[in-house]
Amino acid sequence: MYEYLIARFAAGAGKKAGEFYTPPEVSLLLAKLMDPQPGNRICDPACGSGSLLIKVGQEVGSDNFFLAGQESNGSTWSLCRMNMFLHGMDSARIEWCDTINNPKLLEKDELTRFDVVVANPPFSLEKWGHEDAGHDRFNRFWRGVPPKSRGDYAFITHMVEIALEGKGKVGVIVPHGVLFRGGAEGLIRQKFIEENVLETVIGLPAQLFYGTGIPAAIMVFNKARKPWKEAKTKRDSHVLFIDASREFEDGKKQNHLREQDINKIITTFKGFKEIEKYSHLATLDEIKEAEFNLNIPRYVDTFEEEEDIDIKAVQKEIEEIEGELVKTKKEMGKYLKELGLV
Repeated sequence: MYEYLIARFAAGAGKKAGEFYTPPEVSLLLAKLMDPQPGNRICDPACGSGSLLIKVGQEVGSDNFFLAGQESNGSTWSLCRMNMFLHGMDSARIEWCDTINNPKLLEKDELTRFDVVVANPPFSLEKWGHEDAGHDRFNRFWRGVPPKSRGDYAFITHMVEIALEGKGKVGVIVPHGVLFRGGAEGLIRQKFIEENVLETVIGLPAQLFYGTGIPAAIMVFNKARKPWKEAKTKRDSHVLFIDASREFEDGKKQNHLREQDINKIITTFKGFKEIEKYSHLATLDEIKEAEFNLNIPRYVDTFEEEEDIDIKAVQKEIEEIEGELVKTKKEMGKYLKELGLV
């Protein structure tokens, strides 16, 4: 019931809803992509009301997991604590803090590391802490400092940094600009790709999220992947692109992912396979050739060829219509004469 009330509140909260609530089917998709296991430490560093974090915990299938989150808004932090309590997850560690400027999930004055890290951070946040990032005490921004007016890569970088080396997984919801914008973001993106920690990019339908109609994407990072030179398996030597933007339930105000849509994404991801006009396995050379641009249409061709037009058949149809028109005109003339109108 509490989750239902949060959802109803989010539906009427407009743009502010995106600050604290991730639609349940998107949370479920992200949870299944992460495939959390018993004993995992799971974190959402932009946890809002905690709906995504709870969904990932539930996906474990047992009570053997640890949840942690950070939230900068005091009221939303309180909402999250209540949500955890009502779901029997009140042992979760939920901190009220600024994830980028003053993270509090620490162990021995170092960032706490996790098996699974998920988030739906604020899109292109302004005033995220650019002025202090260059001398971050945790050295999170060694790949580069994100631009002052867009904090997307600040959250992504933090998430990748707190994922355990050699096995940690990251799932983050992002605006599409993250995939192709240049400048500082382009350089950071290039370094992530060269490290070979980016595993999958998934394009989602528009109007899934409260408060914005723009389509979003999911980026999956996997720190278990081997370096490019050592990569031998398909999963280590390619980046999977999935265009799931055209398969959804159309709603009046908000679109929804159906069960079959989620299952198709998960099956494609787990099988790490190509499907015509839906997914593509890109090599490093392909991505380099695209200058590290990850815009999904560059890799997944969804163009539908129009059927060839049979000119002779169309001409015959036109002639038949014109013949019918002549007959109709004659009939009309006949009736008009009978009525004395001509």
